[in-house]
Amino acid sequence: MKMYRTVKRGFTLVEILIVVIILGILAAIVIPQFTNASQDARKNSLTSQLQTIRSQIELYKLQHRDVLPDLTTDWTLLTEKTDENGNTVANGATDAKFGPYLQGPPSNGIFGDATTAMLVVNGTAADSGHGWVYDYGTAAAPGTGKFWAASKLGTNIYDEANPNDSLNDQ
Repeated sequence: MKMYRTVKRGFTLVEILIVVIILGILAAIVIPQFTNASQDARKNSLTSQLQTIRSQIELYKLQHRDVLPDLTTDWTLLTEKTDENGNTVANGATDAKFGPYLQGPPSNGIFGDATTAMLVVNGTAADSGHGWVYDYGTAAAPGTGKFWAASKLGTNIYDEANPNDSLNDQ
């Protein structure tokens, strides 16, 4: 009579538990790195957008006799064609020499609103009603033309020179 030995294949409970524990440890190490990736991507996008807006404001100023665009109510001076005096004109008009400088109103990825009006500042802080901070000044005291992004509650101004700044003040 022949005896056959049956071979049981599979994993023991202890082996499965060890694998699950190792996967849990790896997940605990890797997942926190991805949670900051979204915020970092928004900050990098905002930094690039700020550089573009600032350069277009400087170009406007250069082409319009050192006059800053009035962005305190809307973006039309940067999104439409203008004449040399800074008046918006139709696209086909012969005096439409400059612009448009931006394709459309920029969206502050941290604030989350493309149509938010800018806050005019002269050394003051942002507020919760504005996604952008623009030092336009007044006719009597012209501003510097500096431009920043504000956080959702307006308690922080995004300064890309200081990467540790947080705009997460929801």
